[in-house]
Amino acid sequence: MNDLISIHEPDGLSAELLYSILKLRAEVFIVEQRSCYPDIDGRDLDAGTVHLVATENGKALCTVRIMDSASGTPRIGRVATAAEARGRGLAGELMQRAVALCAPEAEIQLSAQTQLEGWYGKFGFLRSGEDYDDDGIMHLPMTRAGQRASA
Repeated sequence: MNDLISIHEPDGLSAELLYSILKLRAEVFIVEQRSCYPDIDGRDLDAGTVHLVATENGKALCTVRIMDSASGTPRIGRVATAAEARGRGLAGELMQRAVALCAPEAEIQLSAQTQLEGWYGKFGFLRSGEDYDDDGIMHLPMTRAGQRASA
């Protein structure tokens, strides 16, 4: 288990940690990828939202968000890794944990940047629709089938 990683429901997020997560997402999605969109979408503090975050010295290095974590169709998103933390396996570890936090029978959905289709495939996600433009970055819908209960 990686000591850098923690899991938080909305009421367990400190203001400092939430700020660090939002800052990281802005740096990756808005500044680095030059995509102006409303990252702060009002869903970060919803009941059923879970944040996974790898931190070091109080700074968020990598983050993943699960929305509707307890539902039959949870949605994983906002996967972001700071440039200086890439290559350390943090995003992969967070994705494994995010999938494990969802009910085994749940069908998990996500929207992936097209160049990451193979990476998400390593976690059991398959393309579930056509490519689409999301604020100037090509994406595709992906789904991970839930496990069926054995009879």
